[in-house]
Amino acid sequence: MILIVDDTPENLISLKKVLEKHDFEVDTASSGEEALKKVLKNSYVLIILDVQMPGMDGFEVAEAISGYSKAKDTAIIFLSAANTEFRFIAKGYSSGGLDYITKPVDINILLLKVKTFYRIYDQNRKLNEMQKSLIEEIEFRKEAERKKDEFISIASHELKTPLTSVKGYVQLLERSAKKGDHVTVQKHLEKAQLQLEKLNNLIADLLDISKIESGKLKFNKQDFQIDTLIDNVIEIMHQSNPEFTIIKKGSAHCSIYGDEMRIEQVIVNFLTNAIKYSPGTDTIELQVSVKDDQLYIGVKDSGIGMLPEQLNHVFDKFYRVEETSQRFQGLGIGLYISAEIIRRHGGQIGVNSEYGKGSTFYFFMPINLQTDSSL
Repeated sequence: MILIVDDTPENLISLKKVLEKHDFEVDTASSGEEALKKVLKNSYVLIILDVQMPGMDGFEVAEAISGYSKAKDTAIIFLSAANTEFRFIAKGYSSGGLDYITKPVDINILLLKVKTFYRIYDQNRKLNEMQKSLIEEIEFRKEAERKKDEFISIASHELKTPLTSVKGYVQLLERSAKKGDHVTVQKHLEKAQLQLEKLNNLIADLLDISKIESGKLKFNKQDFQIDTLIDNVIEIMHQSNPEFTIIKKGSAHCSIYGDEMRIEQVIVNFLTNAIKYSPGTDTIELQVSVKDDQLYIGVKDSGIGMLPEQLNHVFDKFYRVEETSQRFQGLGIGLYISAEIIRRHGGQIGVNSEYGKGSTFYFFMPINLQTDSSL
């Protein structure tokens, strides 16, 4: 938008009509004081400013505008009938003007100058947008690189921990075997097996990440009984975590079309996280229901919960809540994989949480979606 500032109404009207005829949006002010008020409220591409006005003259108005952070880059063209000497023109430029036109105004020249300033403004706008986009891209890449380095460090630690444990149990096994202590041998074998299972799960998650990134995560979809799957998962989780009671609330009473192993992977991830992040508690709820051909499964705990700003990132790749990362092991990829699995089943995944009171991780998915939602 263009602001024309002139104390002569005839000049305002004639210039406004000419510029509007050429599709420019125009605003007017009849004094320097009025112009300053409008500059504070609105954004202008160009200000056409008469030099000789009662009260504040054009030079004073320009100097005041240059002090406004909002308008300091706005182009100013001075108009003057009387002061055409070099010293007055120089004063115009030093006051913040970018051009100087004498009266009577040659409309064709004025239009050329206005169009030029608009073109420069548009080019600058595009350059600023490109600069902003480049800065955002650089920051995004920096953050991605930081997360990658952090992930490599975490992954190395997480993989090394079970390997070190297995190595220790093998050494103990060797000593117990030499002594013929079969009871101790069995105990060490069970513990070594548990660590190997952790290692296997970590490697499986890393492979899933690689498959997701390359678009090669495959699904074997068929009809299966979701209630049977849930009951089996609860039984297995109870065996490995006997101190926790998992209470199943509701039932689906129907078969589901999907990849049974992958859906089990999501439920196990929800339950494992609920147990991991609920120290000092012993009960987890698993809620199941079907409504409008949509399966709902939610896992509710009474654990540490999360802050509102953390909820938007919990399904991001490699995301780990900073204040819990030292207390709880994990790569920060389980929920990311779970979200991809549910998305590929045409569903939605989410979480409700209150800091210090617990979380409910849940997903919805159609019970009979017969197409492979791979997009």
